[in-house]
Amino acid sequence: MALRVTAAAGEHDLLFLPWEVPLEEWPESTLVALPRGISRHIVRFVKLAGAVYAVKETVEPIARHEYDLLFELGRRDVPCVDPVGIVAGRTTPEGEELPAAIITRHLQFSLPYRALFSTTLRPDTMHRLIDALAVLIVRLHLVGFVWRDCSLSNTLFRRDAGAFAAYLVDAETGELHDKLSDGQREYDLQTAEVNVAGELLDVEASGRLHPSIDPIATSHIVRQRYETLWKEVTGPVSISVGDRHALDARVRRLNDLGFDIAELSVVSEEAGDCVRVTPKVVDVGHHSRRLLRLTGLDVEENQARRLLNDLDTYRVEEALTDESEELVAHRWVAERFEPVTGVVPADLRGKLEPAEIYHEVLEHRWFMGERLKRDVTIWEAAADYVATVLVDKPDEKAVLGQRLGTPSDTMGVRFEETTEMDLSELDLP
Repeated sequence: MALRVTAAAGEHDLLFLPWEVPLEEWPESTLVALPRGISRHIVRFVKLAGAVYAVKETVEPIARHEYDLLFELGRRDVPCVDPVGIVAGRTTPEGEELPAAIITRHLQFSLPYRALFSTTLRPDTMHRLIDALAVLIVRLHLVGFVWRDCSLSNTLFRRDAGAFAAYLVDAETGELHDKLSDGQREYDLQTAEVNVAGELLDVEASGRLHPSIDPIATSHIVRQRYETLWKEVTGPVSISVGDRHALDARVRRLNDLGFDIAELSVVSEEAGDCVRVTPKVVDVGHHSRRLLRLTGLDVEENQARRLLNDLDTYRVEEALTDESEELVAHRWVAERFEPVTGVVPADLRGKLEPAEIYHEVLEHRWFMGERLKRDVTIWEAAADYVATVLVDKPDEKAVLGQRLGTPSDTMGVRFEETTEMDLSELDLP
Protein backbone atom coordinates (compact mmCIF):
# COMPACT_ATOMS: atom_id res chain seq x y z
CA MET A 1 0.00 0.00 0.00
CA ALA A 2 1.47 3.36 -1.06
CA LEU A 3 1.83 6.12 1.52
CA ARG A 4 -0.77 8.82 0.81
CA VAL A 5 -0.01 12.31 2.07
CA THR A 6 -2.14 15.42 2.02
CA ALA A 7 -0.09 18.38 3.18
CA ALA A 8 -0.24 22.15 3.12
CA ALA A 9 2.23 23.86 0.83
CA GLY A 10 5.68 24.20 2.36
CA GLU A 11 5.31 21.21 4.72
CA HIS A 12 7.23 18.66 2.64
CA ASP A 13 9.62 17.78 5.48
CA LEU A 14 6.76 15.89 7.11
CA LEU A 15 7.15 13.24 4.40
CA PHE A 16 10.37 12.04 5.98
CA LEU A 17 9.10 11.25 9.46
CA PRO A 18 9.17 7.54 10.39
CA TRP A 19 5.65 6.78 9.22
CA GLU A 20 6.49 3.04 8.98
CA VAL A 21 6.73 2.92 12.81
CA PRO A 22 3.70 3.02 15.18
CA LEU A 23 3.48 6.48 16.70
CA GLU A 24 3.94 5.28 20.28
CA GLU A 25 7.27 3.71 19.22
CA TRP A 26 8.78 6.76 17.49
CA PRO A 27 12.36 7.38 18.65
CA GLU A 28 12.96 10.02 21.30
CA SER A 29 15.24 11.92 18.90
CA THR A 30 12.16 12.60 16.75
CA LEU A 31 9.95 13.84 19.57
CA VAL A 32 9.54 16.98 21.65
CA ALA A 33 8.62 16.60 25.31
CA LEU A 34 5.58 18.85 25.70
CA PRO A 35 2.65 18.59 28.11
CA ARG A 36 -0.25 16.69 26.55
CA GLY A 37 -3.89 16.67 27.45
CA ILE A 38 -5.96 13.53 27.90
CA SER A 39 -6.77 11.92 24.54
CA ARG A 40 -8.42 8.73 23.36
CA HIS A 41 -5.76 8.57 20.63
CA ILE A 42 -1.98 8.32 20.60
CA VAL A 43 -0.59 11.88 20.25
CA ARG A 44 3.04 12.92 19.92
CA PHE A 45 4.87 16.21 19.21
CA VAL A 46 7.68 16.53 16.67
CA LYS A 47 9.96 19.39 15.71
CA LEU A 48 10.91 20.12 12.08
CA ALA A 49 12.69 23.19 10.71
CA GLY A 50 12.07 25.17 13.89
CA ALA A 51 8.33 24.42 14.06
CA VAL A 52 6.51 21.99 16.34
CA TYR A 53 3.69 19.75 15.12
CA ALA A 54 1.18 17.50 16.89
CA VAL A 55 0.66 14.08 15.28
CA LYS A 56 -2.45 12.07 16.19
CA GLU A 57 -3.20 8.53 15.04
CA THR A 58 -6.76 7.79 13.97
CA VAL A 59 -8.66 6.23 11.06
CA GLU A 60 -8.50 7.92 7.65
CA PRO A 61 -12.17 9.05 7.30
CA ILE A 62 -12.08 10.70 10.73
CA ALA A 63 -8.71 12.33 9.98
CA ARG A 64 -10.06 13.82 6.74
CA HIS A 65 -13.27 14.97 8.46
CA GLU A 66 -11.29 16.69 11.22
CA TYR A 67 -8.79 18.22 8.77
CA ASP A 68 -11.61 19.76 6.70
CA LEU A 69 -13.42 21.05 9.81
CA LEU A 70 -10.31 22.68 11.28
CA PHE A 71 -9.53 24.30 7.95
CA GLU A 72 -13.06 25.72 7.68
CA LEU A 73 -13.13 26.92 11.31
CA GLY A 74 -9.79 28.66 10.77
CA ARG A 75 -11.18 30.32 7.64
CA ARG A 76 -14.05 31.64 9.76
CA ASP A 77 -11.57 33.05 12.31
CA VAL A 78 -12.58 30.66 15.09
CA PRO A 79 -9.74 29.94 17.55
CA CYS A 80 -8.47 26.43 16.80
CA VAL A 81 -5.26 24.66 15.90
CA ASP A 82 -4.08 24.85 12.27
CA PRO A 83 -4.41 21.64 10.22
CA VAL A 84 -1.21 20.79 8.35
CA GLY A 85 -1.65 17.37 6.78
CA ILE A 86 -3.01 13.84 6.69
CA VAL A 87 -0.96 10.67 6.26
CA ALA A 88 -2.71 7.45 5.24
CA GLY A 89 -1.66 4.12 3.75
CA ARG A 90 0.94 3.58 6.46
CA THR A 91 2.48 0.12 6.77
CA THR A 92 5.37 -1.42 8.69
CA PRO A 93 8.32 -2.90 6.75
CA GLU A 94 6.63 -6.29 7.31
CA GLY A 95 3.47 -5.04 5.60
CA GLU A 96 1.30 -4.58 8.72
CA GLU A 97 -1.19 -1.74 8.30
CA LEU A 98 -0.87 1.25 10.65
CA PRO A 99 -3.47 3.91 11.56
CA ALA A 100 -3.74 7.11 9.56
CA ALA A 101 -2.48 10.31 11.17
CA ILE A 102 -3.60 13.93 11.23
CA ILE A 103 -0.96 16.61 11.73
CA THR A 104 -1.65 20.02 13.25
CA ARG A 105 0.65 22.91 14.02
CA HIS A 106 1.36 23.28 17.73
CA LEU A 107 0.01 26.52 19.15
CA GLN A 108 2.91 28.43 20.68
CA PHE A 109 2.56 29.61 24.28
CA SER A 110 -0.45 27.35 24.76
CA LEU A 111 -0.90 24.70 27.42
CA PRO A 112 -3.44 22.01 28.30
CA TYR A 113 -5.39 22.87 31.43
CA ARG A 114 -3.46 20.37 33.57
CA ALA A 115 -0.18 22.15 32.84
CA LEU A 116 -1.51 25.51 34.06
CA PHE A 117 -1.11 24.55 37.70
CA SER A 118 2.01 22.94 39.13
CA THR A 119 0.71 21.99 42.57
CA THR A 120 -2.90 23.00 43.24
CA LEU A 121 -5.65 24.20 40.94
CA ARG A 122 -6.94 27.33 42.68
CA PRO A 123 -10.47 28.80 42.37
CA ASP A 124 -9.47 31.96 40.48
CA THR A 125 -7.57 29.95 37.86
CA MET A 126 -10.43 27.48 37.56
CA HIS A 127 -13.02 30.21 37.01
CA ARG A 128 -10.89 31.86 34.32
CA LEU A 129 -10.55 28.55 32.51
CA ILE A 130 -14.33 28.00 32.70
CA ASP A 131 -14.94 31.52 31.35
CA ALA A 132 -12.57 30.89 28.44
CA LEU A 133 -14.26 27.57 27.64
CA ALA A 134 -17.71 29.20 27.71
CA VAL A 135 -16.57 31.94 25.32
CA LEU A 136 -15.13 29.31 22.95
CA ILE A 137 -18.40 27.36 22.92
CA VAL A 138 -20.36 30.54 22.16
CA ARG A 139 -18.01 31.39 19.29
CA LEU A 140 -18.37 27.88 17.87
CA HIS A 141 -22.15 27.98 18.11
CA LEU A 142 -22.32 31.38 16.43
CA VAL A 143 -20.72 29.95 13.27
CA GLY A 144 -22.96 26.85 13.36
CA PHE A 145 -20.45 24.35 14.79
CA VAL A 146 -21.73 21.68 17.16
CA TRP A 147 -18.76 20.26 19.04
CA ARG A 148 -20.31 17.15 20.68
CA ASP A 149 -17.23 16.67 22.87
CA CYS A 150 -16.81 19.94 24.80
CA SER A 151 -14.21 19.56 27.51
CA LEU A 152 -11.17 21.16 29.09
CA SER A 153 -9.06 18.29 27.71
CA ASN A 154 -10.02 19.10 24.11
CA THR A 155 -8.98 22.72 24.58
CA LEU A 156 -5.68 24.56 24.70
CA PHE A 157 -5.33 27.73 26.75
CA ARG A 158 -3.14 30.79 26.17
CA ARG A 159 -2.67 33.53 28.72
CA ASP A 160 -4.54 36.68 27.71
CA ALA A 161 -3.78 39.71 29.90
CA GLY A 162 -4.46 37.89 33.14
CA ALA A 163 -7.30 35.82 31.72
CA PHE A 164 -7.15 32.89 29.30
CA ALA A 165 -8.06 32.46 25.64
CA ALA A 166 -9.32 29.00 24.66
CA TYR A 167 -8.59 27.18 21.40
CA LEU A 168 -10.32 24.09 20.05
CA VAL A 169 -7.92 21.16 19.61
CA ASP A 170 -10.06 18.11 18.80
CA ALA A 171 -12.80 18.55 16.19
CA GLU A 172 -13.30 14.96 15.08
CA THR A 173 -16.80 14.66 16.58
CA GLY A 174 -17.97 18.07 15.36
CA GLU A 175 -20.30 19.16 12.57
CA LEU A 176 -20.88 22.45 10.78
CA HIS A 177 -24.42 23.68 10.05
CA ASP A 178 -25.92 26.89 8.77
CA LYS A 179 -27.53 27.40 12.18
CA LEU A 180 -27.73 25.29 15.31
CA SER A 181 -30.99 24.23 16.92
CA ASP A 182 -31.61 24.75 20.62
CA GLY A 183 -31.30 20.98 21.03
CA GLN A 184 -27.84 20.91 19.45
CA ARG A 185 -26.65 23.73 21.69
CA GLU A 186 -28.17 22.01 24.73
CA TYR A 187 -26.35 18.76 23.89
CA ASP A 188 -23.02 20.61 23.86
CA LEU A 189 -23.78 22.22 27.22
CA GLN A 190 -24.76 18.91 28.81
CA THR A 191 -21.60 17.31 27.42
CA ALA A 192 -19.48 20.17 28.74
CA GLU A 193 -20.98 19.84 32.23
CA VAL A 194 -20.39 16.07 32.36
CA ASN A 195 -16.85 16.27 30.99
CA VAL A 196 -15.74 19.18 33.19
CA ALA A 197 -17.13 17.44 36.27
CA GLY A 198 -15.22 14.28 35.40
CA GLU A 199 -12.00 16.18 34.71
CA LEU A 200 -12.18 18.03 38.01
CA LEU A 201 -13.00 14.84 39.93
CA ASP A 202 -9.88 13.35 38.39
CA VAL A 203 -7.81 16.36 39.48
CA GLU A 204 -9.37 16.06 42.95
CA ALA A 205 -8.38 12.39 43.13
CA SER A 206 -4.79 13.37 42.38
CA GLY A 207 -4.80 15.76 45.36
CA ARG A 208 -4.26 18.83 43.18
CA LEU A 209 -7.67 20.48 43.46
CA HIS A 210 -8.13 23.34 45.92
CA PRO A 211 -10.42 22.17 48.75
CA SER A 212 -12.83 25.06 48.13
CA ILE A 213 -13.64 23.83 44.60
CA ASP A 214 -16.66 21.54 44.24
CA PRO A 215 -16.23 19.63 40.93
CA ILE A 216 -19.96 19.17 40.34
CA ALA A 217 -20.96 22.74 41.24
CA THR A 218 -18.09 24.14 39.17
CA SER A 219 -19.15 22.14 36.11
CA HIS A 220 -22.54 23.89 36.23
CA ILE A 221 -20.77 27.27 35.96
CA VAL A 222 -19.95 26.46 32.32
CA ARG A 223 -23.66 26.56 31.51
CA GLN A 224 -24.25 29.71 33.57
CA ARG A 225 -21.40 31.58 31.88
CA TYR A 226 -22.49 30.36 28.45
CA GLU A 227 -26.15 31.31 28.88
CA THR A 228 -25.27 34.79 30.17
CA LEU A 229 -22.94 35.42 27.24
CA TRP A 230 -25.29 33.89 24.65
CA LYS A 231 -28.17 36.06 25.83
CA GLU A 232 -26.00 39.18 25.71
CA VAL A 233 -24.74 38.38 22.23
CA THR A 234 -27.94 37.19 20.56
CA GLY A 235 -30.90 38.26 22.71
CA PRO A 236 -33.17 41.22 21.94
CA VAL A 237 -33.58 44.08 24.41
CA SER A 238 -36.43 46.58 24.77
CA ILE A 239 -35.36 50.22 24.61
CA SER A 240 -37.50 53.34 24.90
CA VAL A 241 -37.83 55.30 21.68
CA GLY A 242 -35.09 57.90 21.49
CA ASP A 243 -33.00 56.32 24.28
CA ARG A 244 -29.71 56.51 22.46
CA HIS A 245 -27.74 55.96 25.67
CA ALA A 246 -29.27 52.51 26.27
CA LEU A 247 -28.57 51.50 22.67
CA ASP A 248 -24.97 52.70 22.87
CA ALA A 249 -24.54 50.88 26.19
CA ARG A 250 -25.69 47.59 24.59
CA VAL A 251 -23.19 47.95 21.78
CA ARG A 252 -20.39 48.85 24.21
CA ARG A 253 -21.13 45.78 26.36
CA LEU A 254 -20.85 43.56 23.31
CA ASN A 255 -17.63 45.27 22.24
CA ASP A 256 -16.22 44.79 25.74
CA LEU A 257 -16.96 41.08 25.40
CA GLY A 258 -14.99 41.15 22.14
CA PHE A 259 -17.90 40.97 19.69
CA ASP A 260 -18.50 43.23 16.72
CA ILE A 261 -21.95 44.23 15.48
CA ALA A 262 -22.76 43.71 11.83
CA GLU A 263 -26.15 45.40 12.11
CA LEU A 264 -28.99 46.02 14.55
CA SER A 265 -32.48 44.73 13.83
CA VAL A 266 -35.04 47.20 15.27
CA VAL A 267 -38.75 46.37 15.58
CA SER A 268 -41.39 48.64 17.16
CA GLU A 269 -43.43 47.08 19.94
CA GLU A 270 -47.21 47.25 20.02
CA ALA A 271 -47.31 49.88 22.75
CA GLY A 272 -45.52 52.25 20.41
CA ASP A 273 -43.18 53.74 22.99
CA CYS A 274 -40.49 51.03 22.87
CA VAL A 275 -38.45 49.23 20.27
CA ARG A 276 -36.88 45.78 20.44
CA VAL A 277 -33.25 45.79 19.35
CA THR A 278 -31.58 42.54 18.28
CA PRO A 279 -27.85 42.66 17.53
CA LYS A 280 -26.51 40.65 14.61
CA VAL A 281 -23.06 39.58 15.66
CA VAL A 282 -20.57 38.72 12.96
CA ASP A 283 -17.45 37.78 14.92
CA VAL A 284 -15.34 38.40 17.97
CA GLY A 285 -12.08 40.27 18.15
CA HIS A 286 -13.11 43.93 18.17
CA HIS A 287 -10.03 45.08 20.09
CA SER A 288 -7.51 42.68 18.57
CA ARG A 289 -8.48 43.72 15.02
CA ARG A 290 -8.27 47.41 15.92
CA LEU A 291 -4.81 46.93 17.42
CA LEU A 292 -3.69 44.90 14.40
CA ARG A 293 -4.91 47.63 12.05
CA LEU A 294 -3.12 50.35 14.02
CA THR A 295 0.12 48.62 14.97
CA GLY A 296 0.48 45.34 13.14
CA LEU A 297 0.51 43.50 16.51
CA ASP A 298 -1.54 40.30 16.33
CA VAL A 299 -2.48 39.45 19.94
CA GLU A 300 -5.30 38.02 22.02
CA GLU A 301 -8.43 40.05 22.72
CA ASN A 302 -7.80 40.96 26.37
CA GLN A 303 -4.17 41.74 25.60
CA ALA A 304 -5.33 44.03 22.79
CA ARG A 305 -7.76 45.80 25.12
CA ARG A 306 -4.99 46.42 27.66
CA LEU A 307 -2.50 47.59 25.04
CA LEU A 308 -5.07 49.93 23.49
CA ASN A 309 -5.73 51.43 26.92
CA ASP A 310 -1.99 52.03 27.32
CA LEU A 311 -1.89 53.53 23.83
CA ASP A 312 -4.65 55.96 24.80
CA THR A 313 -2.79 56.86 28.01
CA TYR A 314 0.42 57.41 26.05
CA ARG A 315 -1.44 59.72 23.67
CA VAL A 316 -2.56 61.94 26.55
CA GLU A 317 0.78 61.83 28.41
CA GLU A 318 2.71 62.86 25.29
CA ALA A 319 0.19 65.57 24.36
CA LEU A 320 -0.58 63.90 21.03
CA THR A 321 -4.34 64.29 21.12
CA ASP A 322 -4.31 66.36 17.93
CA GLU A 323 -2.33 63.73 16.02
CA SER A 324 -3.96 60.99 13.97
CA GLU A 325 -4.58 57.66 15.68
CA GLU A 326 -2.35 55.85 13.18
CA LEU A 327 0.61 58.19 13.78
CA VAL A 328 0.29 57.92 17.56
CA ALA A 329 0.10 54.13 17.32
CA HIS A 330 3.28 54.06 15.22
CA ARG A 331 5.10 56.17 17.83
CA TRP A 332 3.76 54.05 20.70
CA VAL A 333 5.13 50.87 19.13
CA ALA A 334 8.53 52.48 18.48
CA GLU A 335 8.83 54.34 21.80
CA ARG A 336 6.97 52.09 24.26
CA PHE A 337 6.09 48.55 23.17
CA GLU A 338 9.30 47.55 21.42
CA PRO A 339 11.70 49.16 23.95
CA VAL A 340 9.85 47.64 26.93
CA THR A 341 9.69 44.12 25.48
CA GLY A 342 13.26 44.58 24.27
CA VAL A 343 14.43 44.85 27.88
CA VAL A 344 13.91 41.09 28.21
CA PRO A 345 17.19 39.19 27.71
CA ALA A 346 17.28 36.66 24.88
CA ASP A 347 17.42 33.69 27.26
CA LEU A 348 14.15 34.75 28.94
CA ARG A 349 12.06 35.41 25.81
CA GLY A 350 10.57 31.93 25.87
CA LYS A 351 8.84 32.66 29.16
CA LEU A 352 5.84 34.54 27.76
CA GLU A 353 4.88 36.10 24.47
CA PRO A 354 5.70 39.83 24.11
CA ALA A 355 2.12 41.13 24.50
CA GLU A 356 1.67 39.20 27.76
CA ILE A 357 5.02 40.47 29.01
CA TYR A 358 3.98 44.06 28.27
CA HIS A 359 0.68 43.52 30.08
CA GLU A 360 2.47 42.08 33.11
CA VAL A 361 4.92 45.02 33.14
CA LEU A 362 1.93 47.38 33.30
CA GLU A 363 0.50 45.37 36.21
CA HIS A 364 3.90 45.32 37.92
CA ARG A 365 4.21 49.09 37.51
CA TRP A 366 0.92 49.64 39.31
CA PHE A 367 1.87 47.36 42.22
CA MET A 368 5.32 48.97 42.48
CA GLY A 369 3.70 52.39 42.69
CA GLU A 370 1.38 51.19 45.44
CA ARG A 371 4.28 49.72 47.39
CA LEU A 372 6.66 52.66 46.95
CA LYS A 373 3.95 55.34 47.30
CA ARG A 374 5.19 57.23 44.23
CA ASP A 375 4.95 57.27 40.45
CA VAL A 376 7.01 54.54 38.81
CA THR A 377 8.20 54.87 35.23
CA ILE A 378 7.53 52.03 32.85
CA TRP A 379 11.29 51.58 32.45
CA GLU A 380 11.75 51.08 36.20
CA ALA A 381 8.88 48.63 36.21
CA ALA A 382 10.22 46.69 33.21
CA ALA A 383 13.68 46.27 34.73
CA ASP A 384 12.31 45.23 38.12
CA TYR A 385 9.77 42.86 36.53
CA VAL A 386 12.45 41.05 34.53
CA ALA A 387 14.75 40.74 37.57
CA THR A 388 12.18 39.70 40.17
CA VAL A 389 9.23 38.12 38.35
CA LEU A 390 9.96 36.95 34.82
CA VAL A 391 13.20 35.20 35.69
CA ASP A 392 11.31 32.73 37.91
CA LYS A 393 8.49 31.95 35.46
CA PRO A 394 8.44 28.64 33.53
CA ASP A 395 8.88 28.72 29.78
CA GLU A 396 5.51 28.89 28.07
CA LYS A 397 6.88 29.07 24.56
CA ALA A 398 6.38 25.34 24.55
CA VAL A 399 8.31 24.92 21.31
CA LEU A 400 11.45 25.09 23.49
CA GLY A 401 10.42 22.13 25.60
CA GLN A 402 12.67 23.30 28.41
CA ARG A 403 9.87 23.70 30.97
CA LEU A 404 9.81 19.91 31.20
CA GLY A 405 13.59 19.65 31.28
CA THR A 406 14.13 18.78 27.62
CA PRO A 407 17.23 20.48 26.17
CA SER A 408 16.30 22.49 23.12
CA ASP A 409 19.54 21.62 21.34
CA THR A 410 18.79 17.89 21.35
CA MET A 411 15.42 18.02 19.64
CA GLY A 412 16.60 17.41 16.12
CA VAL A 413 15.02 14.73 13.95
CA ARG A 414 16.96 11.59 13.01
CA PHE A 415 16.12 9.88 9.72
CA GLU A 416 17.57 6.37 9.46
CA GLU A 417 15.49 5.01 6.62
CA THR A 418 12.58 6.22 4.54
CA THR A 419 9.36 4.62 3.47
CA GLU A 420 8.87 3.92 -0.18
CA MET A 421 6.10 6.29 -1.13
CA ASP A 422 4.09 7.18 -4.19
CA LEU A 423 4.71 10.91 -4.62
CA SER A 424 1.97 11.09 -7.22
CA GLU A 425 -0.44 10.74 -4.32
CA LEU A 426 0.85 13.99 -2.78
CA ASP A 427 -2.01 16.48 -2.68
CA LEU A 428 -0.89 20.07 -2.17
CA PRO A 429 -3.91 22.40 -2.02
